[in-house]
Amino acid sequence: MDKLVIEGGKPLSGTIVIQGAKNAALPILAASMLANGTVTIDHVPKLLDIEVMLNILRELGCRAEHIGETVVLHTDSATSSHVPESLMNKMRSSIFLMGPLLARFGETTVYQPGGCAIGERKIDLHLEGLKALGAEIEETGNRIVCRAAKLRGADIHLSFPSVGATENIMMAAVLAEGRTTITNAAREPEIQDLQRFLNTMGAKIIGAGTDTITIDGVKKLQPCRYTVIPDRIVAGTIMVAAAATRGNVTLQNVNPGHLSSLIYVLRRAGVQITASDDIIKVSHASRPKAIERLVTSPYPAFPTDLQSQVMVLLALSDGVSILKETVFEGRLKHVDELTRMGADIRVDMNAAFIKGVPRLYGATVEATDLRAGAALVIAGLAAQGKTIVEQIHHIDRGYDRIESMLSRLGARITRYSPVPNNTIQ
Repeated sequence: MDKLVIEGGKPLSGTIVIQGAKNAALPILAASMLANGTVTIDHVPKLLDIEVMLNILRELGCRAEHIGETVVLHTDSATSSHVPESLMNKMRSSIFLMGPLLARFGETTVYQPGGCAIGERKIDLHLEGLKALGAEIEETGNRIVCRAAKLRGADIHLSFPSVGATENIMMAAVLAEGRTTITNAAREPEIQDLQRFLNTMGAKIIGAGTDTITIDGVKKLQPCRYTVIPDRIVAGTIMVAAAATRGNVTLQNVNPGHLSSLIYVLRRAGVQITASDDIIKVSHASRPKAIERLVTSPYPAFPTDLQSQVMVLLALSDGVSILKETVFEGRLKHVDELTRMGADIRVDMNAAFIKGVPRLYGATVEATDLRAGAALVIAGLAAQGKTIVEQIHHIDRGYDRIESMLSRLGARITRYSPVPNNTIQ
């Protein structure tokens, strides 16, 4: 397995262009199945999760090319609505195909999805939403068969503002007969991007970005060309890395509005941030301040996907911070790895009590999931000495060659692949 070797202690400096958003691109790729023809999606990053989605689409009969940052999908050749279990096991976002395949083919067979082990992430809300639209669902072990001769609009209230369920229901409802209203819908920017994409293909959706989304079903969607929004989590990771290393970084192709909660938190920690249009500048030259209490919650509150990265900054702060995780119960596994680097963190249930230390020290650590892996990279950049991050396939799911990205900002970071006689001194 590949690993990253980091020589820490050097402030990040320079300018970086942020990649397209993985969490926007995946549902948009799935939604492309709703149109019959050639769909072109720009600003799609080259990630493991994207490749898994494209391989699933190929298994369904589509022709798919990913050249540079552009994906071209020929959906008219699709003949199957059966998503292979072996591919669904690799990525949770494969569940996004339920809605589009059901709407297009009238049936689909999927399996319980895999992905990062960050806690229980049931798909009950997805299934309940599709049932409300008229689907009949049969579950046998991990196998899920959905059938619907005709989908009909419905009023659907989500007991939790699930991003995936909101998106799956939206994609199924665009071809349903009549009006669908989703209340307590998730409000993330990626949902707004999906609405824009579907409307570009001819759907009639309003309300994305609020807690109520209304979809008036149409008979047919047309292929289109579309550009994915910037990745706010990648941008946030770079911002935290700049602060943790006491650097000076300019981010381009970024939406500051998508990062308002992080900007607020970083400013509380004493980080200097200026934002305008699609540019954010981050500079920090001193030890960060502790934050008395920080709680993760659905957008527009502080995102769970940036919790582990910000924990690194708080581990280096002057004072005691409390960070509470309310979205995923398994998202504090990186704490043990950070303590190996000298962090002083105690976990009680879903809360981390962080007593800041003056510095972290290099160590060999293991990425337990995507965002935890990114946090360990930040810790290695800020630490004194050499850090080796193992199991970085998790990181590759969401960051397009993170070592290349950070090297452009002056980081001393190298990827090592296992080859005979290759040793890391």
